[in-house]
Amino acid sequence: MSRSVQNVLIIANLHKDRAGDVADSIRDELIAEGIDAVVFKFKGKPAPPPIDHFDLAFSLGGDGTVLFASRVLSSRPIPIIGVNMGDFGFLTEITETEWRETFDEYRAGRLDVEERMIQDVRVERAGQVVARFVGLNDTVISAAGIAKIIRLSVRVGDMNLGNYRADGIIVATPTGSTAHSAAAGGPILDPRMDAMIVNPICPFTLSHRPIVVPGYETVSILIEQQQRTDVLMTVDGQLVLPLEAGDIVTVRRSEACARIVHARRRSFYDVLRSKLNWSGGPSPDEWIVGSSDGGESDDA
Repeated sequence: MSRSVQNVLIIANLHKDRAGDVADSIRDELIAEGIDAVVFKFKGKPAPPPIDHFDLAFSLGGDGTVLFASRVLSSRPIPIIGVNMGDFGFLTEITETEWRETFDEYRAGRLDVEERMIQDVRVERAGQVVARFVGLNDTVISAAGIAKIIRLSVRVGDMNLGNYRADGIIVATPTGSTAHSAAAGGPILDPRMDAMIVNPICPFTLSHRPIVVPGYETVSILIEQQQRTDVLMTVDGQLVLPLEAGDIVTVRRSEACARIVHARRRSFYDVLRSKLNWSGGPSPDEWIVGSSDGGESDDA
């Protein structure tokens, strides 16, 4: 079924070469077709643009730009087309020359819109909620000073996971499983899954391992009183908040979600194989069902 597109927001990260020029070109082409298009260009940490009347958004930059766009648009069901202005990412699968074809396919109803989990993150201090964030990738609590180890108490729902002495802890969505959590030894999840990863960073007790919990659970992290360093929380690697002893950070699945247009040119597993340099064994085109050849591949 075809989709009506009347108002388009184009978010351009000016830290990326040509992002501003490409954004202007997309706007001009859409306006020439009678579509209302607005360009929002940014550097650093800007105030979010008004989003009330848009029904589609382009994100021009890299995966970090999609993270920014997903937070900005989290209160509205606005699909995002991620246009990569550099190397292919996990969230930005089309090039600047492919935007037109992708847009036309989206309007024709031939492309899927994937719903990605967003985290609702709250910080409670002395019984009051003092901060609230949303994030598409992850929430990370870590040391801010030279003495790296911090002390945390972690719960999942009503269940106590224990007291952690570690460099920190990551609570990641499936989308964020390929980011900081993967670098810290966590598992990689299909981004369509409904789950979260609780992953300690370099735990003092080696038996503390990453675990995957259902998406409906709430992860609560208490910043214990005895700390040898300052403690920071980051959301999506872009939002930063200093924490105090006694703070409680709760991470749960938001009622909202990020809507990412999947262009079908490169699957999640294609990008995963490319980004992680997976190799060894034949490609699918070389598989021969029922072959009696017992020899090894030249790539072995």
